[in-house]
Amino acid sequence: MSLYAPANAESVFTYGSPRLKFGPGSSSELGFELASLGARRVLLVTDAGVAATGAPERIVKQVSDAGIETVTYASTHVEPTDASLSDAIAFARDRGPFDAVVALGGGSSIDTAKAVNLLTTNDGDLMDYINAPVGAGRAPAKALLPLVALPTTTGTGSESTTICVLDVLDQHVKTGISHPRLRPELAIVDPELTMSQPSGVTAAAGMDILCHALESWTARPYTSYERKQPEQRVPYCGSNPVSDVWAEKAMRLLAGSFRTAVRDGDDGTARHEMALAATFAGMGFGNAGVHVPHANAYPIAGLVRDFRPDGYPSAEPMVPHGMAVSLTAPEAFRFTFDADPQRHLDAARMLDPTVEVDVADPSGVLPSVLTALMRDIGIPNGIGAVGFGPGDVDAIVSGTMKQQRLLATAPKPVSEQDVAGIVERSITLW
Repeated sequence: MSLYAPANAESVFTYGSPRLKFGPGSSSELGFELASLGARRVLLVTDAGVAATGAPERIVKQVSDAGIETVTYASTHVEPTDASLSDAIAFARDRGPFDAVVALGGGSSIDTAKAVNLLTTNDGDLMDYINAPVGAGRAPAKALLPLVALPTTTGTGSESTTICVLDVLDQHVKTGISHPRLRPELAIVDPELTMSQPSGVTAAAGMDILCHALESWTARPYTSYERKQPEQRVPYCGSNPVSDVWAEKAMRLLAGSFRTAVRDGDDGTARHEMALAATFAGMGFGNAGVHVPHANAYPIAGLVRDFRPDGYPSAEPMVPHGMAVSLTAPEAFRFTFDADPQRHLDAARMLDPTVEVDVADPSGVLPSVLTALMRDIGIPNGIGAVGFGPGDVDAIVSGTMKQQRLLATAPKPVSEQDVAGIVERSITLW
């Protein structure tokens, strides 16, 4: 079902993903993989929190044992900004050249590595490549170096995607860079690297997994677009039979493991399933796309005042990306319900097989499943709980409407008034 009716409907969808190596201990094979790529000198991008676990030191040693020199950048900013990315780019330009880039960390480190890779192989600066209308939306003219991503959190799916997300500080908005050349060459997903992830991070990052899967599942179908010419095709092509498989599998894994992983971080099975869910959801949304919850999340994160979440080491105020996405998700999916009621109800049943459909308000079924989960894992009760009120609605709406690349993937047209209603209803969720 689709509320769009193109005159010349699309009949082609595309799919792309990195090579994947998954499983406990898989990170020990990084040296072999880099040598197979012909690398002799690599840049390792990580952050101080990950460095404190000793993982980068172990990685550097085993890569060195393979005869490969490593230069480490360990100053990744949690929730990257244009300023922090510029710092990393300057470091890499000064210490290069490199044969490959390795990212070890959460989405912040992987996204930083993507930006570094882009701006050390192509001319220009960040604003040239940031998505329009915030930036110029320029495509890279030259090939990038091989990027190998090793996630240490279960959430962003950045190891699978073509997207780098950042805050543009002077505009108080979160946005991104998107191009197929940013996608990692290889994702090495080792659940053992996620065992030290704090409970609060597991909850927030896990909501990012869930929203990736839900937004991919409910994205407008690829057949609802006007037919494109080959050169017009973009990574986000709408929901399609392949992305649906990954989204569904991610949701079913989350139903069985999410609450357990937050409650007991030492549960190896739950950590393994969360890592799988993050990878699967990334492979789904990285092709189908995300929509309203992610579009709302960017200004929510960018306009933060003094909220400081549990489990995050940064002394700066922040609303973690996955948390920001989740805070308007229940009301966003209430809004999109009429675009495809069956898909929304199917998603609710995947996440909670015991859920009953309220025939008087079927649009509230998926939101009720989401808010029950959010309560159980300690996600704040709406945007009011992270410092926003009625007076902030206009600013959030303005930031959301700048995310046209994401809103174009929504299963129905989205107006400023629609966003304002979603945001207003999300000040307090329960």
